[in-house]
Amino acid sequence: MQDRPARILVADDHGTSRMKMSMAVKALGHEVETANDGVQALEAMTRTSFDLLLLDIEMPELDGYGVLREMRQTAQLTHLPVIVISAVDALDSICAAIELGAEDYLPKTFNPTLLRSRIAACLEKKKWRDQEIAYLLDVSKLTLAAASLDEGKTKLAASQLGEVEARDDELGNLARVFRKMAEDFLSRERALKETVQNLQIRIDESRQAEKVTQITGTAYFKDLRTRANDLRTEMTAASKTRDGG
Repeated sequence: MQDRPARILVADDHGTSRMKMSMAVKALGHEVETANDGVQALEAMTRTSFDLLLLDIEMPELDGYGVLREMRQTAQLTHLPVIVISAVDALDSICAAIELGAEDYLPKTFNPTLLRSRIAACLEKKKWRDQEIAYLLDVSKLTLAAASLDEGKTKLAASQLGEVEARDDELGNLARVFRKMAEDFLSRERALKETVQNLQIRIDESRQAEKVTQITGTAYFKDLRTRANDLRTEMTAASKTRDGG
């Protein structure tokens, strides 16, 4: 069952057929956009995201077969389901359309009940296909995060998890485990950096103390200290004599 009305494109060069098809689709509760030929249909599909294409075979500029060929070569249109609806009911034409990627076929003198069931079936297939693609994409994100974590790139690993953590399945659980691991690694990394910084400070202080010791331990420095003490003693004595006198 659709959570929202599907967006369906009706491509037909015949105005009456196009209107009839659009009204039938709207009666099923879906949103409809129309195209007068194959070129317009391809332009519409590259401009807007659709859930299903109802495609006429015999059209000027670019016929239904040409549209199907172009869709097979366009990544964003490869998985868009297509129901071919045409006055051409020869078996070889139907087979050609199916071989080019169409999901199903209906004659222009379609039965509304049959149209409803065919559209529902195609939309259900698309929903499961979209879920599969989204799942594989999330698996890819999780794989990249795992590789980054293994290489010690913890911040990158955390950023790659993204919306995978919001999933309520095992993949989401695994993403949340990776997030916890990344946070633990970051915490340990910060603690280690702080320890290294503190150690560097102690090393610097020790080196400074060692330099002072080396200076104060020389005979020259000791002689200066003795002379300074003698001078301080003389100054103290002179001060006392002045005060007493």
